[in-house]
Amino acid sequence: MASPLEKARKDPDSMKARILNTARRVFGEYGFHGATTRMIAEEVGVDISTLYYHWGEKGDLYEAVILDINHDLKQLLGQVEGVIHGLPLDRRMDIAIDMTSAYLFEHPEISNLVLFRYFAKTRDEAVLDFQVPEIISDIARSMGLARDKRQVSNHVSMRILAMMNSIHHFVSGEEFFRGMLKMAREPYIAMVQETLKFMLIPAFVSSDAAE
Repeated sequence: MASPLEKARKDPDSMKARILNTARRVFGEYGFHGATTRMIAEEVGVDISTLYYHWGEKGDLYEAVILDINHDLKQLLGQVEGVIHGLPLDRRMDIAIDMTSAYLFEHPEISNLVLFRYFAKTRDEAVLDFQVPEIISDIARSMGLARDKRQVSNHVSMRILAMMNSIHHFVSGEEFFRGMLKMAREPYIAMVQETLKFMLIPAFVSSDAAE
């Protein structure tokens, strides 16, 4: 039998999908503890009982959101790898930064939830977690920084974490940074991409970046 998440992904116009998409945004804005099922139901425009019927308790819905995001991140990495495969590392980095940051700016709840999950003081909100070790391994292999995704050194993992966290912070902090810099959205995104490349590409292509 298909899970509620599978049903929601299969039918993007269904009530399950509407609730899931709203939950992603609300959890991304307020975190697990700040968000409530009543807030989500009101945003969707349904009774709280309808939300419970489709998704169960708050923790069940949050776990579905995390699974949904993990699925989206895997798909994104697959798309990026399909474009950058076989290119020199500096070109891989250039394209990967553009594609990844553009996607995350379109879906800022992903970066918000990642940062809530790993930098909030309370870390017991769900059994499931973001598949960060697997994502790091996939990026390392895709970038040619590890010969085997099952054997990625801490040296490489830390550099990939630095890249991921840099992108997430620019995305999650967009409102604050744009206000501070007095920038419109499109120029801000373009400058973020330029800055990420300025910082990251020389570091990754240096002789000691790979294993």
